[in-house]
Formats: sequence, C-alpha cells, structure tokens
Amino acid sequence: MPAPSPLLALCAALLLAAALPARAESFASSASSAGSASSGSVSDSIEDSSDSSSRDKEVADGDYRVVELADAAGRPDTLRLRLRADAPAAAEFVLYVPRQALAERALAVGDLVQTRQRIYGYEFRRADTRQPFFLALRPDWQHELDSRVVAL
Repeated sequence: MPAPSPLLALCAALLLAAALPARAESFASSASSAGSASSGSVSDSIEDSSDSSSRDKEVADGDYRVVELADAAGRPDTLRLRLRADAPAAAEFVLYVPRQALAERALAVGDLVQTRQRIYGYEFRRADTRQPFFLALRPDWQHELDSRVVAL
C-alpha cells in the first residue's frame, strides 16, 4: 500500500481541526497560558529599586545577586525580586516574576542571576545552570505574543 501523500495528511488535519473547534480553543488557551508563565512586558516587569514613580527600564548585562525576595503587593501569584549588580557599581533594580516561572526551582536571597539584553528585551537566567527562567519583552514583541481569537 503506498504511503499517504503530504497533501492528503494536511487536508485530514484541517478537517479534524474544523470539526473540533472546542478542542482547538482549549489547545490555544493552554499554549497561551504556558507561554505567559515565563514572560512579561518590560514595563510591567522591571522598575528601579527605589520604588519611585519614574520607571527606568534599562538594565545592564551582567550578574546580579538576589538581595530581597517577597510576594509582590497587589499582584497575585507574582514575586518581587530586588537584584543588585555583582560589581563595584552596585546598580539595583526590581524584577516582577510570575511565581510559576520559578516553580521548578525557586530562587533564594544570595542566588546569582544573569541578565542579558536581547533583541526582544531581556533574558534572566540562573548563573549556575545558565537556564533562562524569565523573559521581559519589549512592547512590540509582547504585542506579537498576545493571545488572539482565531476563527476556523
């Protein structure tokens, strides 16, 4: 028996997706939830450490020590991390991270976090494993990842 053609397989997949809109909606919702657990916008995630109303969104690449870790007031399921540069300048900033982003392995005061500026915003990763745990996205990138209703 000959192997089914790729076109036939594509048609079958499209028919199945059209026949099961509830499942497609559920899948899209799950994918959206998974993606948002480890990313957020720069404007909502980063502020200067003085809690002033002027929010400085620029963060230098480098190693930062967790100097304070607490629940974020007024933000359910969010942690507030105060990070201090592990360098003589000792720059500080606050990072708001969804609790779920650290569910696999929590951070503690004294842990070292690496910050890297990327085209999409900032990557925050554990210094010991170099595994990213959070992405702070610039507005144009965040907009591209926002959930949208898709009609089939």
